[in-house]
Amino acid sequence: MPAKNTNTLSAIEIAPESVAKRSIIWLHGLGADGTDFVPIVSELHLPAAMGVRFIFPHAPIMPITVNNGYEMRAWYDIASLTIDGMIDKTGILRSIHQLEMLIEKEEARGMATRDIMLAGFSQGAAIALATGVRYTKPLGGIIALSGYLPLAQETFEHASKANQSIPIFLAHGMEDPIVPYALGKASYVMLKQANYPVSWHSYNMPHSVCAAEIQDLSNWLKTVWNK
Repeated sequence: MPAKNTNTLSAIEIAPESVAKRSIIWLHGLGADGTDFVPIVSELHLPAAMGVRFIFPHAPIMPITVNNGYEMRAWYDIASLTIDGMIDKTGILRSIHQLEMLIEKEEARGMATRDIMLAGFSQGAAIALATGVRYTKPLGGIIALSGYLPLAQETFEHASKANQSIPIFLAHGMEDPIVPYALGKASYVMLKQANYPVSWHSYNMPHSVCAAEIQDLSNWLKTVWNK
């Protein structure tokens, strides 16, 4: 286990019009930052009564091996473009811990963990999935777009009973050249076989987000949160 980082990640926060009743912590993809998914707040068209507070943290800046060591915001290093390339276990575990700290920060503000969802795109989706499955208190749900479940065997070995029934929204582009569709689908199959309640969605798109996906996610959120 890597040394724990005691510094909370900086983040953009979008407060609801009404009192905050729920929180979604949303992790961006490789090379982006917290601003990347801010527009989705209005695009989801969630009812004001849901009182959702969105938190968009900025990943640390680090050198990325596959990009010749160029420094960018990332949740973990990528050493190879192949699926079986070296996994940055240390970086993944560090980011899981940092996301756990953000959950704890929300809880300290009075938010019940059951009212906190984890979301992410690409690398961010991977960290959201791994954290949600492992987290020791019940969470509200996991949203993973164009991602996969990293360190799958280890993650299931450390899976928490508190989140065995956590609702999960998985979505992937069938033309994704960055995170292969097969990898996303395999993660869905593994989670389903482990009896997690997963809602799987695929779209004719590359490594991106589309309008139909946002609409499906909006409907899912309203169903899960019964609003």
